[in-house]
Amino acid sequence: MINIPTELLRTFVKAVDLGSFTRAGEAVGRTQSAISLQVRRLEELLEVPLFVRGTHSVKLTDEGTILVGYARRMLALNDEAIGSLCRPKVAGSVRLGAPHEYTASLLPVILSKFAQSHPGVMLEVTCDLSKNLLARQEKGEFDLVIALHDSSGAGGTKVLTEPLVWITSLDHARDQQRPLPLVVAPPPCIYRSRVLETLGRLDRPWRIAYASSSYSGIIAAVRAGLGVTLLAASTVPEGVRALSEREGFPAMGELDVRLHQRQESTTEAVRCLADYISASFA
Repeated sequence: MINIPTELLRTFVKAVDLGSFTRAGEAVGRTQSAISLQVRRLEELLEVPLFVRGTHSVKLTDEGTILVGYARRMLALNDEAIGSLCRPKVAGSVRLGAPHEYTASLLPVILSKFAQSHPGVMLEVTCDLSKNLLARQEKGEFDLVIALHDSSGAGGTKVLTEPLVWITSLDHARDQQRPLPLVVAPPPCIYRSRVLETLGRLDRPWRIAYASSSYSGIIAAVRAGLGVTLLAASTVPEGVRALSEREGFPAMGELDVRLHQRQESTTEAVRCLADYISASFA
């Protein structure tokens, strides 16, 4: 049975996240050649290529893409075990900004486990639309921001790619109405922009039946039959129905979830939470 050393996995993940062996080396205090050697050791151990050679940027092979998900989970579990068994040394506060739908779905579990492992870290979590959060981070209001992006190369570290899902009420047929009633958040919501651009391109009539900046408000409105909305797949709750292309609702593609770290306020507590969130989302 092969045992994979965690230091090799950590180097591998760092190279993927930073997109460069050189930047990965700078982040962990090693040379580019040392990072390359560790990656080569990992490839020899697993007997598969993890990166496509000959490209100017870090590009994963199919095997590398599979491994990176497992690596993040293994490192998160390793760090959680160490944090639980050893006297915590990390302390401080972290100001985290995140979209409403993630603070209501994935984040509570992630942050609860982090708090158990790092009781010396105080978390201050604020909800808002992604573009608002990033603008506020530029002003120094947040140390970390989890944000949705509808284009690549938007900065930060990608932690998840989310397929988008149309949803409607279980008990109503609002999806069959014309014009189509929509439940949306106010601008600058990325879901709203994607929906209106797509319906406009398809020349499909629509009307805004309900608007709310609150995730819970949007879900309540959909369940009550006020209209349909669009959400990231991992944030779709129970008590609603997904709509398919067969029902006349076009595929809406994907969005990237990226983690943005404000370098000016980076502390050990901030770095620790950033690594934990990245691993947990994977």
